[in-house]
Amino acid sequence: MFSSPAWAQTATGGGGDALIQILPLVLIFVVFYFLLIRPQQKKAKEHKEMLSKLRRGDRVVTGGGIIGTIAKVPDTGDEISVDIAENVRIKVVRSTISAVISRGEPVKDEAAGEKPKARAAGGK
Repeated sequence: MFSSPAWAQTATGGGGDALIQILPLVLIFVVFYFLLIRPQQKKAKEHKEMLSKLRRGDRVVTGGGIIGTIAKVPDTGDEISVDIAENVRIKVVRSTISAVISRGEPVKDEAAGEKPKARAAGGK
């Protein structure tokens, strides 16, 4: 009875305001998807593909900054043997390899009866 006309109008006409309030949130989510989420998913997919293509003889960089040549890639398990110096071999977790510097030709396996390839002078 004693309500002002302004209060009466806002109580009945609030349907259009809800859409206007939700629209900025939807736009922010769309911008985040295209600028943050989608590129991160693409980068993760490329990294996973790179890890699946690792082979013996590849020169790699680990997450800790160690540069070495892959000596052994087992079919099962998550550890890869990497030569970091002459007669120095370490095991690293496959997911810590951050980049492949160069793709080398795979070294022949002596156990399979193949002759190993001669290494270049200088050891690098």
